[in-house]
Amino acid sequence: MNWGVFEGLLSGVNKYSTAFGRIWLSLVFIFRLLVYVVAAEKVWSDDHKDFDCNTRQPGCTNVCYDHFFPISHIRLWALQLILVTCPSLLVIMHVAYREAKEQRHRAACGDNYHCSYPNPGKKRGGLWWTYLLSLIVKAGVDVVFLYIFYRLYRNYSLPRLVKCELPPCPNVVDCFISRPTEKTIFTLFMVVTTCICVLLSLLEAAYLIGKRCRECLL
Repeated sequence: MNWGVFEGLLSGVNKYSTAFGRIWLSLVFIFRLLVYVVAAEKVWSDDHKDFDCNTRQPGCTNVCYDHFFPISHIRLWALQLILVTCPSLLVIMHVAYREAKEQRHRAACGDNYHCSYPNPGKKRGGLWWTYLLSLIVKAGVDVVFLYIFYRLYRNYSLPRLVKCELPPCPNVVDCFISRPTEKTIFTLFMVVTTCICVLLSLLEAAYLIGKRCRECLL
């Protein structure tokens, strides 16, 4: 991973964000991305290998694991982090488009050039709508993934014992999940941070709308 490029993207997002957006970015980077990379990925590294069932029937353990873990926590979190950060890049791309447009006009008009965007990063016009849309999409993505986790993993908790009777298992077999308490704690931590991020996105959207309404009234 090219950390220089990543740092540049983070700087761009932070530059064009409000105070709520900067808090959201810090929360995502420190409490979600770093926790995912440093700790959570290692916690789930042995989930398939240490999923034990009390049977020697070939294929039974694999079928039961696939039934109770249709999609790995860690892969879902990776997809969630990718999707939730993409809307912020749309704001950077919109600002870059404004800057490129200004450069083309400056080159074409020469001395008669009139600046259309004195501050390309100022949230006015289309950029305001792009920024507001990015907030709604970020909150929507997090809410959708919270629902997915809730439906797939039984209220965000992992039991110590699950019972499986799917073919080719010969009968009802007991299967044991490795480190269920630790995984449940990490799951709840990610759920709480996701809820805070949703709240911050909604507060920032309300702030932008309220600020625009106040400016229109004045």
